[in-house]
Amino acid sequence: MADKYPMTPAGQAWMKKQLKYLKEVARPNNAKAIEIARGHGDLSENADYSAAKEEQGMIEAKIREYDAKLALAEVIDPTKLSGDRVQFGATVTIEDADTGETSIYTIVGEHEADIKKRRISLVAPVARGLLGKRVGDDVTITTPKGKREFTIASVEWVEVGPPDEEV
Repeated sequence: MADKYPMTPAGQAWMKKQLKYLKEVARPNNAKAIEIARGHGDLSENADYSAAKEEQGMIEAKIREYDAKLALAEVIDPTKLSGDRVQFGATVTIEDADTGETSIYTIVGEHEADIKKRRISLVAPVARGLLGKRVGDDVTITTPKGKREFTIASVEWVEVGPPDEEV
């Protein structure tokens, strides 16, 4: 895993909320489900027990993942940044060199990415292609449609809201 795990303040708050839910609600509910399923008899042929144990594994894995990411969190508030160079937290307007169409993306942490909200992960190909570039720079990015040419039209620093609810 990386040395640091970048996230916005909203992304950190969201992850803490998810972790609290998993520890205080999902884990105890799952323990009750396992206890009830055990009462149904033979565990080797007990589908409820198997399902509850599988869910327990998923809950515990998610708890470990969130604990690790929060321990490595590097919280970056985009509203406290400035400049015309693309970096984490930037809201970037790019213009397609062929069509002239503009697209706006905000570069966020992996768990905050949501293409419907135009938020792309720091590790996404488009974000990697934009990082370090400045307003006015031309960039070539490999997309699912092939290599495309873009010009960086603007870089803004705005507040990023939380990811969609998962709880």
